[in-house]
Amino acid sequence: MKLPSTARFADDSLKKAFEQLKAAKGDEKKLYEWLRRAFNDIEINAFCGIQVPKKLIPKEYLQKYGVHNVWKHNLPNAWRLLYSVENQEIVVVSIILEWMNHKEYERKFKY
Repeated sequence: MKLPSTARFADDSLKKAFEQLKAAKGDEKKLYEWLRRAFNDIEINAFCGIQVPKKLIPKEYLQKYGVHNVWKHNLPNAWRLLYSVENQEIVVVSIILEWMNHKEYERKFKY
């Protein structure tokens, strides 16, 4: 099922970190482009990622953001974008939680 959504950052510090990547150079600039492309994919289809099993969702996300689901969008060079899909009235909102490299992702999700 394809469901359009609006992508929003979970908090202002994450939004600021993304905006700082825009002015960066080298690998950080590439990461900015990958994230921008991923946000566009998520806005076209909120379910384009891979759903993380509920038992693997870090308690940190449950406590800090109050989310009930987490989706993973694979980025180049083994980076991961994590987001949650929520319904706000008649608008579907994809909440950007975090991005990290594969090693950090494995540690957080205890793979």
